Order: sequence, then structure tokens, then C-alpha cells
Amino acid sequence: MAYRTTRLRVATAVAAALIAGAAPATLAQAQAPPAPGTAARASAAQGPAGAVRAPSPSADPFQGLTAGQIGDKAVTATRSATSLRMAGRVTTGGQPLDVDFSVDDKNQCTGLIKLQGGAAELRRTGGLTYMKGDEKFWRASMASQGMPEPQIEATIELLKGRWLKIAPGQAGSGDLGGVCDLKALLADLGRNKAELAGLVRGPDAEVQGTPVATLVRRKPGGETTTVSVSQRGKPYILKMVKTGGSGPGSVVLSDYDKPVKVVVPPEDETVDLTKLDQGGPAEQPV
Repeated sequence: MAYRTTRLRVATAVAAALIAGAAPATLAQAQAPPAPGTAARASAAQGPAGAVRAPSPSADPFQGLTAGQIGDKAVTATRSATSLRMAGRVTTGGQPLDVDFSVDDKNQCTGLIKLQGGAAELRRTGGLTYMKGDEKFWRASMASQGMPEPQIEATIELLKGRWLKIAPGQAGSGDLGGVCDLKALLADLGRNKAELAGLVRGPDAEVQGTPVATLVRRKPGGETTTVSVSQRGKPYILKMVKTGGSGPGSVVLSDYDKPVKVVVPPEDETVDLTKLDQGGPAEQPV
């Protein structure tokens, strides 16, 4: 198999975590008591998903709809977005992974990954992907891949302060493209109609100042999830939280339909992936 850095594996894990761990059809695996007729007022109490409870809007835009119907509207709206920002923490491979990405429907994205005390930036535009990690990120990710220490040291030295440039068709390009493909990231939302139908509406809450309806469900074994749907404007999903069970996490979605500006790194600050494949110090099949 052609050489692939763990950074590419981590980016792929981000996509997998966001698809499998943050979609309403998957995250909505919790059950909570139905909301009372009038939303409870709470000054600063935290709900089960970490959202601050707030008074309902004067008019409930979802009045008369079941939780499943609200979820269906949220899925439709969210999948129609031209861009969004997702930020939070997911768990993949038993490791917490912090992510903060802005992505649009033109396969452009810019963001940050944090793993085991290290950090890496990701940018993609015009079909080209750029990744830049600090030493901690490189070391932790390459060590987890089983690379020998001399190779790790040589690779870190080669990429120190530089961006790894991956062109279309090169190893890992397709995986990273999935991270920066908005439609692909949202493709699994709402596919499981049975789980949408099993949602229960919890107490209304607030996410970053926006009133939301909460859709909740509990899975046997203590796994609880909550999806927060905007009650203002389009019914976008604003927050998804999973607690208990495997792969807990929390993701906030914001900046819907706002332009994503990607800055292309200077050419003299990049290292082409082919240099790692063609006899460079970091070349090794995996």
C-alpha cells in the first residue's frame, strides 16, 4: 500500500466520527421525559446535553409536530446547507479528538484537529489539500501507526513548520476529500427513519443564544443522546451530544450558509507528498 501518514488516518477518523457519531439517526439514541406543555424556565441550569435551558419562543414553530417530524425537518434543513462550522470533541479509537472545521459544498474546508496534546491544521481548496501539524501531533500519530523512531524523527524534521501538500489522486487525497465534502459528511443524516420515529421531545433549551427544541432518546445500557434544533429561522441542527456508551462526544454546528475562506499556504512553505513517496526519509509502505 502506498505511504499514508497518520494525519491522513486521523482526518479520515474525523469524517467517520462525524458521520457515525454525530448524525441524528445515530446520535439520537436517548430517551427523556416529554416536554411539559410550557417549557420550564431555568436561569442557568445545564440540561443533559450541556445546553442552557431557556424559555420557549413566544410561538413554538414546531407546535403540533411529533419529535420524529421535527427531526425530519431538521435533517432536511441541515442537508440543504451550503456551508457550516462544526466544533467539539468526538471519540475515535478510544481517543478523544477535538475538531473545529468550516466546510462548504464546494469541497473547501479549513480547520483544526487536536489529538493527544498535539494539533494539526487542515485546508482544502481547488482540489489540493494542505496539512500542517506540530511535533506532538506528528509524533503521537506516527507512533500509533507503528513507524520506527528514526523514520519519525526524519519525517518530523522534513515537515517542521511546513505544510504537507496532497494533490488529487495521491495517497490519502480521497479520504481527506471526505472530510471536506459537506454533502458526504451529512449524507447519513436521517437515513434511519425508525430511530427518528423513536425520538422524544425534551425541555426546550438554548444553544449559543438561540432557542432550540431538544430531541432525545435513551439506549439500553445508559447511552444518552440529544439533538438540538433551532427554533429561529431554518430548523438547523445546532448541537449533537452523546453521553455514556462507546464514543461519547459533543459537536456544535454553526455559521450555516456563511462563506468559507481558505488561505492557500505559500509554495515555499509546503512539502509535496511525492517527496515522502520517492525516496525521502519518511518513505515506508504501511
